[in-house]
Amino acid sequence: MTHQHGPRRARVTFSDAAAKQLETLTSEAELHALDRALVVVSVDPDTGEPLPADSTSPQLRQYTDEIERVRLLYWVTALRTIIVVAYIEV
Repeated sequence: MTHQHGPRRARVTFSDAAAKQLETLTSEAELHALDRALVVVSVDPDTGEPLPADSTSPQLRQYTDEIERVRLLYWVTALRTIIVVAYIEV
């Protein structure tokens, strides 16, 4: 019997600034909302909209969940296996 696996997720990591923002979250509701948003972008890194940028920096993307009231700015590595979260807003 073969086991069906879900979609492969990218690993999520945080920039220093985002890690500091993460430390300030104290509400369980905020952490839950953030966790849900991180799962969405880890399963489908293209779900966020690209932000205007020049060609010398990584392509920043923005994911906004209006229901959970979460906004993430992130970029995806070339092999699409790691997502670096640059900014968190909950």
